[in-house]
Amino acid sequence: MGGARHQVAPEIAALSIEEIAAKFTARFGEIPPDWDAFADSRREGNRRAQHRFIGAGGSGKHADPNVVPAGNFTLSILLLPPGQGSGAHTHEVEEVFFVLDGALTVFLEDGAGKRVSTRLGKWECISCPAGVLHGFVNEGDAPVYFQIMIGKGRPGPIGFADDDVYADELARTAAMR
Repeated sequence: MGGARHQVAPEIAALSIEEIAAKFTARFGEIPPDWDAFADSRREGNRRAQHRFIGAGGSGKHADPNVVPAGNFTLSILLLPPGQGSGAHTHEVEEVFFVLDGALTVFLEDGAGKRVSTRLGKWECISCPAGVLHGFVNEGDAPVYFQIMIGKGRPGPIGFADDDVYADELARTAAMR
């Protein structure tokens, strides 16, 4: 019987296998929804709840004790009520939306303001490349649950296209450091 083929990360090398299993397991029922996770989620039309599983995602709430520590990516589930969405924004790395339940309209924008939308159903996804403006909206009459992965363990502030929201985001994330 062979052993591990790769080196154990130094930050967990001293942990027992039971401690590793406990530290790296997250359960939906134990993760409180955060309705104030993003600068724009305080505004009508952008209300949504984040359930953080691995890392803080785009929330910047890196001190959240309920999450599995992030390595090279984050993973969260968003609950998006009907008529709600996000403002156009960018990240320094890719962001993936994977619909778990419901239908989600995702948009991409170019620098000239041209917008292309696509509607995603259950088990469909889109990967939004780094630096490309994107966002989403629930145009249906039922809540949408979707998974978000960001390709960095500690992503920087969300690059909201709206100057006022971006200023709020920078102030909000600076206060968490």
